[in-house]
Amino acid sequence: MNKRGEYVFSIFSSVLVLFLIATVDARVPGSQGFDENYVVTWGNVLKLNQGREVQLTMDQTAGSAFESKHKFGSGFFQMSIKLPPKDSAGVVTAFYLTSKGDTHDELDFEFLGDTEGKPIQIQTNFVLWFDPATDFHTYGILWNPYQIVFYVDEIPIRIFKNNEKYGVGYPSKPMTVVASLWNGEGWATDGGKTKINWSFAPFKANFQRFSDSGCQADGQNIDAKVCGSTTYWWNTVRLSAKETTAFENVRAKYMTYDYCSDHPRYPVPPAECRLNQ
Repeated sequence: MNKRGEYVFSIFSSVLVLFLIATVDARVPGSQGFDENYVVTWGNVLKLNQGREVQLTMDQTAGSAFESKHKFGSGFFQMSIKLPPKDSAGVVTAFYLTSKGDTHDELDFEFLGDTEGKPIQIQTNFVLWFDPATDFHTYGILWNPYQIVFYVDEIPIRIFKNNEKYGVGYPSKPMTVVASLWNGEGWATDGGKTKINWSFAPFKANFQRFSDSGCQADGQNIDAKVCGSTTYWWNTVRLSAKETTAFENVRAKYMTYDYCSDHPRYPVPPAECRLNQ
């Protein structure tokens, strides 16, 4: 993801023709423990409540992360997250999908820490209507052949339609689910001016709900017929009427910036601005 840009995700293209192994994992969210679906990738990851919760830790030496055992070609992916409390300026908590590699697709929830009393922002130009450090809240990413939708507590806050046929990039390779806690003081808070206050270290973020509903795609390519099948409930073409109303309300109240409306900076708005209306 472009850490300094307005876009919620960065999309790059590559073509690899290999093979696909596709199955469906549609377990009830929260019904599985951490070890069933995820592995620790680096840093200090503490398992709690018999594996139904994990805690990521960051200190001056390193952060930490975990990721899914499988790659996916479509699905609805959720995590319940409680962010580091108090002064978390410069600390980034992330939950995202990525295809990895030098050129890759990535769909991000990145929470930018701040000094105590200031709101924590989501790196999609949103402030939240609650304190995400005092309790668990659920964040979801819907990704299918038609649209990408970012949810906060089941409320859609961002929608990106698949306009690849008009030249707008869209994820094209299997992606892994990742969660991480890391040092972003070079850019995350006040453009990097506010640094991490290490007297509050170690910083800790907690995660729950480790089951994902998705089409497993552990090869290097996505079989559109399999992962795009309408028999899978997450392959929805558009939001419901209730979701659409909630989406419009939350954008009006909590979006801090929309590059599509920034006419001085973008006299000719990018193509997706018109197509995503």
